[in-house]
Amino acid sequence: MRRSAIGLFVLLMVSISVFAQSANVWTPEMQLKTKTIGATSISPDGSMVLYTVSYEVMTADRSEYVSQIWLASADGKTNRQLTFADKSSANPAWSPDGKWIAFTSSRKDNRSNIYIMSAAGGEAEQISDLKPGVSAIAFSPDGKWLAFTMTDAKTDDEEKNDRARNDYRWIDENIKMSRLYLIPVAKDANGKRDHKKLTTMARSVTAFDWSPDGGKIAFSHVSDPKVDYWPTSDVSIVDVANGNVTTLVATSAFESSPLYSHDGKWIAITASDGPPRWAQSNRINIYPANGGAAKVAPLSHDGQPGIIGWTGDDSKVVFTEAKGTGTALYELIVATNSIVEVHNVGAVISGMSMNQANDFAMSSQTPTTPPEVFVAKKPEYSPKQISNVNAEIAKIPTAKTERVQWKSKDGRDIEGLLTYPNNYVAGTKVPLILNIHGGPAGVFNHNFIGGRGAYPIASFAQKGYAVLRPNPRGSSGYGTEFRRANFKDWGGMDYEDLMTGVDKVIELGIADPTKLGVMGWSYGGFMTSTIVTKTKRFKVASAGAPVTNLMSFNGTADIPAFVPDYFGGQSWEIPEVYAKHSAMFNIKGVTTPTLIQHGEADIRVPISQGYEFYNALKLQGVPTRMIVMPRQPHSPNEPRMHLITMQSNLDWFDKYLK
Repeated sequence: MRRSAIGLFVLLMVSISVFAQSANVWTPEMQLKTKTIGATSISPDGSMVLYTVSYEVMTADRSEYVSQIWLASADGKTNRQLTFADKSSANPAWSPDGKWIAFTSSRKDNRSNIYIMSAAGGEAEQISDLKPGVSAIAFSPDGKWLAFTMTDAKTDDEEKNDRARNDYRWIDENIKMSRLYLIPVAKDANGKRDHKKLTTMARSVTAFDWSPDGGKIAFSHVSDPKVDYWPTSDVSIVDVANGNVTTLVATSAFESSPLYSHDGKWIAITASDGPPRWAQSNRINIYPANGGAAKVAPLSHDGQPGIIGWTGDDSKVVFTEAKGTGTALYELIVATNSIVEVHNVGAVISGMSMNQANDFAMSSQTPTTPPEVFVAKKPEYSPKQISNVNAEIAKIPTAKTERVQWKSKDGRDIEGLLTYPNNYVAGTKVPLILNIHGGPAGVFNHNFIGGRGAYPIASFAQKGYAVLRPNPRGSSGYGTEFRRANFKDWGGMDYEDLMTGVDKVIELGIADPTKLGVMGWSYGGFMTSTIVTKTKRFKVASAGAPVTNLMSFNGTADIPAFVPDYFGGQSWEIPEVYAKHSAMFNIKGVTTPTLIQHGEADIRVPISQGYEFYNALKLQGVPTRMIVMPRQPHSPNEPRMHLITMQSNLDWFDKYLK
């Protein structure tokens, strides 16, 4: 008996040791456990911060991401979860006096509605009960009203036809617009809260902001809610009392995201050059609130400013944008119409909020530190971490990532991020995977490599791979000229930017030139499919939601203005150009084993693009697999679909590079 007991004890210790080791290494399952942080909202007095945390839920009959609202003190001493419903809660907002919290939740009937609760705690009260579902919300300056946006509901006849399977539809007809509404915070004498529609124009509301006196709301709107119509965005002002709408600015340029100054005299917006281009170049314009000519700010570093707010004295407009592989914080000084960089430490900042006292809250992350909430205050601006939602994940050793630079074939400076294998020994040559971002105006920045996504960088590093993530011409973060340097040239010099990046890592003695792989999603999938038609140096490829045929893509995607904007014409006008830059017209002779991953509900890059590529490779005898993910849009949005995407990529590269 004693020997049996000793044997059981040893077996138990070994099992515990194995579990501890497996829990301390990166796998796709582990990467799913990294929580993401969405919007932050700092209280009016700067003492508290609301933020959302998203995490995976996988049970026998569920696979979804759920977000909940948390509340932290600005000194970091208290941190507690506020919402616990089975379904998500989002869009947290403070009342002006800081006593109440409003948010949206789909906890009832899977419809997003408005809830309020005391900042001191207690049960939340549902104050709207609307079928289409509420999106953005904001308290009026006196705290008595909530403005919100909601898409037009189906009519009774439409719902009846849905039930009767008489649900045919005509394309581009009976469009459902997003409207601006009001609802009182307090019940009326009859114990009700009746909502009021503010906008009835044939335009779809995209963003809004209250005037400080509560009498007006500035809002941006487009002619059609489909993404292809973003260039039609204008800005108007609605009188809350009578619903009268006046135009603030409506030109051929893109104008959006209005924000009142605290004294109510000015409205800051973002505006594009005219006409708008998909590879955007935007500036901040400041308009007199009562109408008149704008003060046009100079072009910022990247030409894509995201306005955060006005400083308390209205002397500056604070904004963020990508700068290289990080996020920088800037101030537009109104009096001198000049831009000053305030903060840039190479981290990625998102979900930023600020109050009139110039207190800031934000989510921040780096390649080796997962997302957490930070607070800062002007003028010293030194961010302090106040949350620990990813404390356990932060304990797992994460591979080193560093910025690398090189010259492209034409001498242009290119940079990217190189992640080494875990415990890399200098001088060792290892398999290298070239990872290509989407867009093409995307950017690889200092995001945490242990997060969820199609390509599990931390897990690849754990298994001994190096991963290069370049920012070729066409990327954001390096200015308008760089972002537009790939016009009429997809798969041209941007291809050379990528190849010279691979050459650089080989030259550094890190990459084994006989063990190279390539992967990318969306535009990254376009480049991956293009690469295997141009070179055989890569032993394996994975193309996610790939654009493989520009002609058929442009005729089936939800953004039919996109490709013509980049190439200067429609496929029937310049068919030879579309063919030259499409993998499907250059696919003869491809030999690279290729994995294709595609969402069945993808309307951005329809799944037919993946099928075209798969069938052409299969017919030529190329080792090929294609995984179809039901219900998934352009990127996976369910945990199990993320998991199979990550794991199948790992398995595919292991098969051909190890």
